[in-house]
Amino acid sequence: MELELIGVEKSYNKGKTYAVKNFSVKFTQGVYGLLGANGAGKSTLMNIITQNLKADRGTIAYNDAEIGRLGANYRKKLGYIPQQQGVYDDFTGEKFLWYMSALKGMKKQEAKERIAMLLEVVNLQEARYKKLKSYSGGMKQRILIAQALLNDPEILVMDEPTAGLDPNERIRIRNFISGISKNKIVLLATHVVPDVESISKNILIMEAGKVIKQGKPEELMEEMEEKVFEVMVTEEERKYYEAVECKIANIIISGNKTCIRIVSDTVPDVGKVQKVYPNLEDVYLYWVGR
Repeated sequence: MELELIGVEKSYNKGKTYAVKNFSVKFTQGVYGLLGANGAGKSTLMNIITQNLKADRGTIAYNDAEIGRLGANYRKKLGYIPQQQGVYDDFTGEKFLWYMSALKGMKKQEAKERIAMLLEVVNLQEARYKKLKSYSGGMKQRILIAQALLNDPEILVMDEPTAGLDPNERIRIRNFISGISKNKIVLLATHVVPDVESISKNILIMEAGKVIKQGKPEELMEEMEEKVFEVMVTEEERKYYEAVECKIANIIISGNKTCIRIVSDTVPDVGKVQKVYPNLEDVYLYWVGR
């Protein structure tokens, strides 16, 4: 199972502004985290992969077959949760899934079995007859995930699936995504680093439509072992670091003590310094905006 993108590009303003530029990646089974700020090109890329948007140039192939030629057969293998997808507030959860199954062209008996199974999988059996306007943000995200899984897709594309959720709901959704990733290619686009740190087999950091760094999370962090520091500083020393050009990952103030987490190629020279093990947020901060 392979989804390969070769030289994919999308530009606007007569080619002056690139939303996606020279994107070449091969995806196989597992979860891929696409990290980037708003405007990095993640949503445009998701729309190109799902054929909601046509690329200006480049090739996308699924199992060595160009997706344009596969047509409807490719779309049948897709499950998609766009960043801005509304729900029909007056539909119940179950009715919404029936509606989506009809749009996907599913047979009635198949839809009935999948809907019953997925309501259990996303833990919404007890809310199946409640209207969607009464659902919490996390419940709405789970019903959207359920609709994306109705056709048991081989490729699951998720654009900011935890946006606007509280911490408990985010953790629940993240664990759920990890649980369903077997035998699927899961592309999870987000700007929230913890959402992908623990569940992704590979991380792609995007900026200005390009992949600027990619790799396994543990390998990306290992590369940064000599570049992350915690510095105990006085008030004046803190002001110094805030004034100079350095990447500050975190500032913790406790009483009259301040600890600054700094990502840098060189050892900080002011304050009491110690090296610390990097996390994925440090990796992201290091590579973006270089």
